Order: sequence, then C-alpha cells, then structure tokens
Amino acid sequence: MLKIHNLNKSYEHLHVLKDINIEIEENQVVAIIGPSGSGKSTLLRCINYLEKPETGTIEIDGACVNAESHTIKDIKSLRSKTSMVFQNYNLFANKTCLQNVLIPLEVVRSMRKQEANIVAKELLAKVGLSDKMNSYPAHMSGGQQQRAGIARALAVNPKCILFDEPTSSLDPELVYEVQEVIRQLTKEDVSRTMIIVTHEMAFAKEVADRVIYLEDGKACIDLTSEEFFSMENVTGRISRFINKV
Repeated sequence: MLKIHNLNKSYEHLHVLKDINIEIEENQVVAIIGPSGSGKSTLLRCINYLEKPETGTIEIDGACVNAESHTIKDIKSLRSKTSMVFQNYNLFANKTCLQNVLIPLEVVRSMRKQEANIVAKELLAKVGLSDKMNSYPAHMSGGQQQRAGIARALAVNPKCILFDEPTSSLDPELVYEVQEVIRQLTKEDVSRTMIIVTHEMAFAKEVADRVIYLEDGKACIDLTSEEFFSMENVTGRISRFINKV
C-alpha cells in the first residue's frame, strides 16, 4: 500500500502541492490527470524523493519518510520500493539497450552478471525488444526507447511503478506500442501498484481502476474509473478538462 499524508511542495513562492492525502491499495492502477501545471509530475517525483516536499509523510510497503524528520537510509528504503518511467526515456546514451537494463539489476539488486543477463533478456523480451538488445538509444525509435525504459523500471522489481506521461514525447504512430506494453503489465503484474500520469483519457479509462484529478495542486476528485467517466459525473470541471484534452 502507498500512503501519502499532508504532502506539501513549493518552489520558492509557488505552492505546487497542497495538503495531498492519498491511499492506494496494492495492485491498483491509478491514473492521475489534470491541467498542465497542476502538480501531477511533481507528485510522482515526491513519491520517490526525486523532489523533497516541505511537509508530509510517504509510506510504501512499510518504508516511510517524513519530510520534516528523516534519514538518508529512510529515503533509500523508500526508493527501493519504486521505479519511474520518465517522459524523455532517460536512457544512458553510451550504453546499449541491454546494458541500460543490466545496470539496476547489478547495482541496485546486486545480481551476479550471469543471472542479471538472463533476467535483463527476459525483461526485454517482455517489452518486445529482444531484437534491440545490442542497439544504442540513438539507433532506436522513441517508442523502443520508452519500452526499454519500462524494462529498466521493472528490473528494480518495485512495489510501485510511476509512469510520468510515458507517451507524451512520442509521435502518434508510436504511442500505441508503449500503451500496449503498459496494458499487458496491468493485466500480468497483479501484485504491483502502478500510478500513471497521462493526458490520454481513453487510455486512462481503459487501464485505470481509479482516477485522481489534480487541479491547482489539490487532489480535487478521487473516483473509480467507472464513476469518473460515467455520464453522471462528466460535468463541470471534469467535462471542461476532458473536452480540452
């Protein structure tokens, strides 16, 4: 389970996240949506402490960090429970596709090279990249790079995967291949929590168990996917947002 309590994050005078309180059950798929600048990506980055909030606690599977009182060990413990798929892939340009996936296996999970090679190849096969193992990012399409990023995120064996607008940097024809990998993960990896920041409403409706709508730094609406996208609820601010995107 992921628990976020009274989370606040500011950049100088800009209050980005305002008293966020969220609990997400193990194996739930949650879509976080909302207007640009509402704090969606910042929330993900706070969950694994790429950004440090001013106040609040974050707990994942027993690992807990209090923003006002924590140790480096606490942060490492929290990060060991998560992995992140970034908008812009964030692959090492001087490493092959296989090497990018090997790094977390060898460094984070301390696997021996032979075992890590086996697991990395299995993960690349899982995302449809067996034929790209020895390719460098510069020789891969955006969709292939993002799928490699997903394989790398899986390599950590996290309790919670954070997807930060995973298709936003892709050409339209490449969006489907990345979405299809995520679809399969939501069906197969039933013990893993997934949080997906996205502007793709049809995709959110299809894969998410639950939708959290952020606006002006607040979690304004928190409903099941069915409730959120039902005709009864698509009114007011939700209707305006969906029509815009």
